[in-house]
Amino acid sequence: MVNIKSKKKHIIKSKKNRIINISIKSMIRTFIKKTNKAIMNNDKITAKKLYLNLQSILDRQAKKGVIHKNKAARYKSSISRKINNL
Repeated sequence: MVNIKSKKKHIIKSKKNRIINISIKSMIRTFIKKTNKAIMNNDKITAKKLYLNLQSILDRQAKKGVIHKNKAARYKSSISRKINNL
């Protein structure tokens, strides 16, 4: 265990941020699943609406550093390719 007060505060802050990041990543996975489900049902209109929301969420979280920017780009590319193939 650390003895320095600032390091104790840092550990508390890291735990809080970890919980927040886990929640955000879960939200991203949920949106991806919803979008893929709409694609599997051949519902292009709903898939496009969900994709627009997903795109903004991915860009925002990549900018904050929750996920890597290349991972966000990979998700967007993959889903947009699926939507265009409908």
